[in-house]
Amino acid sequence: MSGKGPIGYCGLFCNACSIRQGKIKHAVENLHKVIKAYGFDKVMPDLAKWEPSMQHYGEFDNVMEGLVKLFGECPGCISGGEDPSCAIRQCCQPRDYASCAECREMESCDKVQRSPAVKKRLREIKAVDVARWAKEMQQKVDTGYCYLDEKT
Repeated sequence: MSGKGPIGYCGLFCNACSIRQGKIKHAVENLHKVIKAYGFDKVMPDLAKWEPSMQHYGEFDNVMEGLVKLFGECPGCISGGEDPSCAIRQCCQPRDYASCAECREMESCDKVQRSPAVKKRLREIKAVDVARWAKEMQQKVDTGYCYLDEKT
């Protein structure tokens, strides 16, 4: 493998990912702080009299904890994170590719064609080489960049 840095097989720069940056975990932690600070967690049965959805607070709290459990920490797919059934990951691993950018079939690959964003990132990596691209991406991250900033 030519690179084991924070770059996924699909060319995702892990450090620019909101999950890697802890945005879900921090959002849940902040929401818990506000709920606890105002004592909402203690008065949900009373609040349910005015707003019926509040009767489901326990389920909501479980969902928030589930989000943190699933998406609170991500080591990156190269290091064992992400979806083990990812088609791109399953293709790159046995070929010992750091990413699809190393593959001669990248431009015609159906796995890459499914996502214009993946194809765009992989083309960028191929155009400048992975080390330079990673350095440029880290510079963007250091100034506050996150993939959530991109318009979809």
